[in-house]
Amino acid sequence: MLVLRWGASLKVLRKGADEACLREKAKLIMRPDDANVAGNVHGGTILKMIEEAGAIISTRHCNSQNGERCVAALARVERTDFLSPMCIGEVAHVSAEITYTSKHSVEVQVNVMSENILTGTKKLTNKATLWYVPLSLKNVDKVLEVPPVVYSRHEQEEEGRKRYEAQKLERMETKWRNGDIVQPVLNPEPNTVSYSQSSLIHLVGPSDCTLHGFVHGGVTMKLMDEVAGIVAARHCKTNIVTASVDAINFHDKIRKGCVITISGRMTFTSNKSMEIEVLVDADPVVDNSQKRYRAASAFFTYVSLSQEGKSLPVPQLVPETEDEKKRFEEGKGRYLQMKAKRQGRTEPQP
Repeated sequence: MLVLRWGASLKVLRKGADEACLREKAKLIMRPDDANVAGNVHGGTILKMIEEAGAIISTRHCNSQNGERCVAALARVERTDFLSPMCIGEVAHVSAEITYTSKHSVEVQVNVMSENILTGTKKLTNKATLWYVPLSLKNVDKVLEVPPVVYSRHEQEEEGRKRYEAQKLERMETKWRNGDIVQPVLNPEPNTVSYSQSSLIHLVGPSDCTLHGFVHGGVTMKLMDEVAGIVAARHCKTNIVTASVDAINFHDKIRKGCVITISGRMTFTSNKSMEIEVLVDADPVVDNSQKRYRAASAFFTYVSLSQEGKSLPVPQLVPETEDEKKRFEEGKGRYLQMKAKRQGRTEPQP
């Protein structure tokens, strides 16, 4: 079976019948409107590709047995590192595989390779883990059960269960975190949080949504990356690229007709990286019965690049208020923790 969507140039190939629901592959050529002025593909564009692949494979799997029809909705994206930049003219190879299912959720692993079609060179650019839940087509507030998968080894199921429990706990812990709102400040000083903070207001239309009236997770992530990129560019005034995205938690669905506000603010800077907190709030303006709510949140990390693509020093953030200083220290802790993990240590070192 071949599915071709020219709007996004997404080409999905089904594998053999025995694994058709468990693996997907897609190809997408990178165009000028996918990239920044330096030719580097936006991180949000790649995140949207990843989510589309995850949504296709998880929706297909959840409808692989007789029963109530459903659509898979994105609940969480684990930390995602951008291992290598992708450029205009390269082909993105996206592969997705279902690696675990619980009673009401699906874990999907997605890999992205970039291919230079002139030289044939291929590079791994992204590895991502996404979690989806199946929502009934008759009632999108109803979560259905997921068909189980057969594991080749018992250890695979046990490892998947541990990942499931860990992400479930963290998602619940972050549901009510960051309840504050990013407020504008008049005449802020350079290198302060207020100087670079940015917001984008977007009216959710039909093109942003599934056929069932709520926003695609990939659309939300792309908007989040755009705002984070503006914050990073304002802070350092150079070419910037997405280096990584911490876990993205989708706390609630965003429906068609909502006005969403995506706000970004700098939380921490190291010598060569910037951490930016991005908050997504939804305002159901056509529904007076529901108040504004926090729909998603995440931390994005950006780096500054020279015209030759080499890493540049980042202007150091100047936190002013007690809340900003607290967020700076929290960001520093996350930075040291990830640095220690990359260096093979279990404890962060100053």
